[in-house]
Amino acid sequence: MIDQKELKAYLNQLLNVDMIKDYCPNGLQVEGMKSIHTIVTGVSASLELIEAAILKKADAILVHHGYFWKGENQTIAGIKYQRIKSLIKHDINLFAYHLPLDVHPTLGNNAQLAQLLDLNVSAEFDTGTTPNYGILCDHHTTLTELAHLITAKLKRTPLIVGKMNQKIQKIAICTGGAQDFIEHAYHAGADVYISGEISERTTLIARELGITYIAAGHHATERYGIKALGQHLAEHFDLTHHFIDIDNPV
Repeated sequence: MIDQKELKAYLNQLLNVDMIKDYCPNGLQVEGMKSIHTIVTGVSASLELIEAAILKKADAILVHHGYFWKGENQTIAGIKYQRIKSLIKHDINLFAYHLPLDVHPTLGNNAQLAQLLDLNVSAEFDTGTTPNYGILCDHHTTLTELAHLITAKLKRTPLIVGKMNQKIQKIAICTGGAQDFIEHAYHAGADVYISGEISERTTLIARELGITYIAAGHHATERYGIKALGQHLAEHFDLTHHFIDIDNPV
């Protein structure tokens, strides 16, 4: 068991929340019960995840994609109302960590994806942000082998812009919707850049720069950080943890 305030303080320090400028509030977004015994983790705080957490009798939900994004309608109505109503009715805390979870050196989405793919992280690469969001991995392989590995590990076929017989020495990673860092990955010397999503412009930029781009799925590339965070908390505070993967093809 852990007190809600203690968990909030621990997470905010662990993920260095105060040092990262984000598009949403990181930390406790919806307050629930004070004593936490069971936590549920998932990528996004959808109603389906909340309902699954209720069945698990969770005291807290931890997600990567929470609520209250910059520029969105601030009223609590419609879908947002139904989600928050369900959380409050069942006295469940909602914690959300966006960019702080992406960039954490061991528990973060980038680091966890590299670990899943058996890649050794050698450095960050300059994304023009503070801190830098992307990582570099030195790995000698071919694009065909890398594509097969991603398909097997993520259980989905990635979209690839590149030549399958290409030899690879350096791989850049920035999970989720980070396709527009492709030029930064190129200037960092990467042969391949892996992210989650792809835009129409991404294909053209990849072809003209001569860098291979792999869109491995926003949800698929960001399952592993929040799961690792939940496992860490369960071990550190002797909590019950359930990771619930709500299927999302994007």
